[in-house]
Amino acid sequence: MKEDLVDQMKYNFLHYASYVILDRAIPDLADGLKPVQRRILHTLFKIHDGKLHKVANIVGQTMAFHPHGDAPINDALINVANKGYLIDRQGNFGNILTGDPAAAARYIEARLSPLAHEALFNPLLTDFVPSYDGRNKEPLSLPAKIPVLLMHGAEGIAVGMSTRILPHNFVELLEAEIAILENKEYQVFPDFLTGGIMDASEYRQGKGRVKLRTKMRVPDEKTIIIEEICHGTSTESLIRSIDEAAKKGKIKIDSISDYTADKVEIEIKLPRGQYASKTIDQLYAYTDCEVSLNSLPMVIKDQVPCEMDIPSILEYHVERLKGYLRTELELEHERLLEKIFQKTLEQIFIENRLYKKIEDLKTYEKIHESIEKGLKPYYKYLNRDPVYEDREYLLNIPIRRISRFDLDKNREEITKLEERIEEIEKDLRNIKKVTIRYLKNLIKKYGKDFPRRTRRSEIEEIDKKAMATENLTVGFDTESGFIGTKVKSETSFECTNFDKILILFKNGTHKVINVPEKEYSGANGKDVVYVGIADKKTTFSVVYKDPKTKQCYGKRFIVKKFIIGRDYSFLPEGQKLEYLTTHPSTIVSLEFTPKPKQKVKRMPVDLSAIAEKGVSAKGIRLSAKEVKKVKLLKQETAEES
Repeated sequence: MKEDLVDQMKYNFLHYASYVILDRAIPDLADGLKPVQRRILHTLFKIHDGKLHKVANIVGQTMAFHPHGDAPINDALINVANKGYLIDRQGNFGNILTGDPAAAARYIEARLSPLAHEALFNPLLTDFVPSYDGRNKEPLSLPAKIPVLLMHGAEGIAVGMSTRILPHNFVELLEAEIAILENKEYQVFPDFLTGGIMDASEYRQGKGRVKLRTKMRVPDEKTIIIEEICHGTSTESLIRSIDEAAKKGKIKIDSISDYTADKVEIEIKLPRGQYASKTIDQLYAYTDCEVSLNSLPMVIKDQVPCEMDIPSILEYHVERLKGYLRTELELEHERLLEKIFQKTLEQIFIENRLYKKIEDLKTYEKIHESIEKGLKPYYKYLNRDPVYEDREYLLNIPIRRISRFDLDKNREEITKLEERIEEIEKDLRNIKKVTIRYLKNLIKKYGKDFPRRTRRSEIEEIDKKAMATENLTVGFDTESGFIGTKVKSETSFECTNFDKILILFKNGTHKVINVPEKEYSGANGKDVVYVGIADKKTTFSVVYKDPKTKQCYGKRFIVKKFIIGRDYSFLPEGQKLEYLTTHPSTIVSLEFTPKPKQKVKRMPVDLSAIAEKGVSAKGIRLSAKEVKKVKLLKQETAEES
């Protein structure tokens, strides 16, 4: 049973993963749509009459094709409608600027847009498959003549993979496809409904990232007005990020007001001492006024997940577009030939009075035989031999039409049809030219409705640390042991708010702390031997004595590694610190304890000659004699503690 359960889990998980990838999360390369979007558009096409339909009605009819309930259908319909390309809308569909939700489905209406009706549908080019319950037929993919995938963009998370395709400008995409057909170079970049300023220097044909910034206006140095926001944010989330940055002290604002309606207008007032020129960089650095968007186009190509780039997607769509236009021309060619055949057949039947020969015939079979026999001499004028259905068509011609038949008009109509056939045959010989003409007509017809909204510009990287660096004066009270920016003392030093403070104590320990306003160092001021910046470069030279043997040791070290607030030792336990300096060239004198017959009373030691070791390493013995005290002998400048 355990093995059976394991096998079932493996099979069911793979089946589930495949379903999520192919039928839910990842868009199809052929038409750029996810299944729920395709089903919504198919439903809209089925019920299209030029009038608006209640969204609740659209959702209900789409449920005949989509097995996941009304909520995801409604959400997907609103999302597609808010893109502005394929669905016309009426009512409250939410606000992509403020993040406000749409009204209930029973209150809002939608229909196919003229662009969608013209460029997405042709039942003769569409392959249909049974719906999930077998009661209906739904399209396998729509014959999309526009690059919906790159117009809309897409986001989806499947099992083990995800996709993120940024939206692009309608006109620029069609111009890029024209450039592909003409073998010219081209570039396309994302374009967002929310506008903003974009740096696409790292976009790399869709496999990279773009940097977005809000568009701001400065009416005066105390006021900043945000007029466009970044894609993926709303005025609500943007204001929240500004409030959080203000609470953390990253920026200083006096007030923030949101006047957004159909256009973004967020007004920021600055307090005394703050000016727009400096605050704008802080807004970019610490809030959603600047965001980065990564792009990784993952699509379903021939029922298999496939990672692609923007040029590959465009080239694939161009080939499909050429195929669609060629097939439409071939179908039109066949239709016109059939129409010429019918008009010619009708002319032969009426002009040669073949209908007179069947007036006295009594059986249907003989009538068909008579017509077939009468038409045979004229087969050479027809583009195919008549069949039973064609003779039925002749028999169904009303007497009124026969009596009023205009031979000259019929010939004129046939001539026009033949001229149109010649044009189609010419187009079929040069399908590339036809495709370019089709794309240019789309741009001419719809291009004005889709201007570029996002402006391209180089965006310099903001150095947050440099921007937020403040010069501070840290004081150290040698009596009380307090240290900080609010400690007034003659013993002080300059640092920045990003520096750390290193404190060395007489007992041979040290610790590192953040720059405080006022904090107790951990010992009486007289027990502190060094206070300064923990720069990981300063070299310390020390001499210490063993209380038992009275012998002195020397060592040099740099404090490079530490955890804030933790105590460390720079001397072995039980040793007494005799001398400490940061001067690079110091000579000290070891004063020996007087003893009988001892001729040498002192010995100079050059501390710079001692090899540098780790902080916790033991020093080298400077002399075997007992040392009474250590004195400074020579130093170019007095820089000791």
